[in-house]
Amino acid sequence: MSLHSVRSLLFGTIVSVLLSLTLYGCEKSASTDQKTSGDLAVRIGASAPLTGPQAHLGKDNENGTRMAIDDANAKGIVIGGRKVHFDLISEDDQADPKTATIVAQKLVDDKVNGVIGHLNSGTTIPAAKIYSDNGIPQISPSATAVAYTAQGFKTAFRVMANDAQQGRVLGEYAAKNLGAKRIAVIDDRTAYGQGLADEFIKSAEASGAQIVAHEYTNDKAMDFTAVLTAVKGKKPDLLFYGGMDAQGGPMAKQLKALALKLKFMTGDGGYTPEFIKLAGAAAEGAYASLPGVPLDKMPGGKAFADRFVAKYGPIQLYAPYCYDAVNVMIAAMQKAGSADPAKYLPALADITYDGVTAKIQFDEKGDLKGGAITMYQVQHGKWQPLETLGVAKTAAH
Repeated sequence: MSLHSVRSLLFGTIVSVLLSLTLYGCEKSASTDQKTSGDLAVRIGASAPLTGPQAHLGKDNENGTRMAIDDANAKGIVIGGRKVHFDLISEDDQADPKTATIVAQKLVDDKVNGVIGHLNSGTTIPAAKIYSDNGIPQISPSATAVAYTAQGFKTAFRVMANDAQQGRVLGEYAAKNLGAKRIAVIDDRTAYGQGLADEFIKSAEASGAQIVAHEYTNDKAMDFTAVLTAVKGKKPDLLFYGGMDAQGGPMAKQLKALALKLKFMTGDGGYTPEFIKLAGAAAEGAYASLPGVPLDKMPGGKAFADRFVAKYGPIQLYAPYCYDAVNVMIAAMQKAGSADPAKYLPALADITYDGVTAKIQFDEKGDLKGGAITMYQVQHGKWQPLETLGVAKTAAH
């Protein structure tokens, strides 16, 4: 066979192989398209601290969000006549305000249809402007700072009571129910910790208590000896901490080591199994609040808890609220017949939804209407409900 013939044969073989591969690729692509043809892809963004001291809370949020999305996909939801497939786009904001704005822009660039988050008030507040500027609805399951919805963004909502409601209950409870006369306050200077502490102080003073000290720390601190020694000299009968469990637990433990015999109280950021783990024996007798009614009193609480625990393990804190936030967003899309943010946003503002945690309706600011607050105490190593105040009207789930 001549060299020319060999070359011709080789060329023909190569062309044939390439043509076969191209046709296979087209067939594969067509097959994939056929599976998803007609389905509407809806992207739900989420953001929380998935690394660092608050990662246990962030993963809890992510799992609550993921469970709602998995449930929605299993139901075969139809929006505007098209079957929908929901995708979760989850990002780690590290509980850092600056990182949160980067994450928010990334979610916008990823063309999400809505956002569940952020977890912390300090991250939720700056991220809210980015979502607002791009018309993306945002539902926080856990940011309680008044400043979040006070910015006036029409895209901002939350599914739990805010710190004005929570701080008022905490301050009144400390002064009236616990009989605290001399109160010391420490906050971590975050938007959440400072905001809750300020509301607590206003309420406690209005209820007749005296604030004998107001000290500060940060959300990365672990040694509170200096600040607690300063507090000790003021001889308070109750210490209120505005911050999260990663600091609240060690603080309670160090209180006991310094022989400070006083009541310890914190907000929802401390109402976790992790607080008890970090505080050890010093957790016993501590008080905390949590927006909403106890899980077993929630309209769909028990059923949710059984399913969640079987799949992900113990609920840390906000998972039920994340589950509701997703479902409220989807309900608004169904009501509007569209997943286009501009089209379902008005439906979201006007929604009435019977959730796991409560009947959810928003006021003109995007705050939850009629939010309840429940007080808890650590008894025999577990958080036990004491009393629910400002009870929201709930409906059967």
